[in-house]
Amino acid sequence: MKLLFVALLGLFTIPALWMENFSEAQQQAKATHKQILINFSGSDWCGPCIRLRKEILESERFEQYADQNLILVRADFPRQKKNQLTKEQVKLNEALAEVYNKDGKFPYTLLVDEDGKVLKTWDGFPNESPEAFVSELDKLKK
Repeated sequence: MKLLFVALLGLFTIPALWMENFSEAQQQAKATHKQILINFSGSDWCGPCIRLRKEILESERFEQYADQNLILVRADFPRQKKNQLTKEQVKLNEALAEVYNKDGKFPYTLLVDEDGKVLKTWDGFPNESPEAFVSELDKLKK
């Protein structure tokens, strides 16, 4: 019975977990010596943001890689009233944007090390396959 459960569990992929607090993500990155991928997104109004999420960041290939190699942080800036964030989350996202996205670009994705040093940026939709995106990330791995 246990073997059947494990086999069935293996059929389902667990999506990569996106954090919303950079400080907590940085603590986790330091503890695990992983890099941090930060994604600035307008989840309910930015077409390229939605496309990036659906085509690359939610792909099986990216999620498998991220699960083993990255800490993920999403700073979302939705506009629709039904999707509004808590005031605390808005403050966290704005503070992160002050450091990493002063120009307010969307989508804007950064790979940073555990100390917050920027290793690579993607301005807009990276017009490539999930495999190519993961390959870029892997080349920047310590």
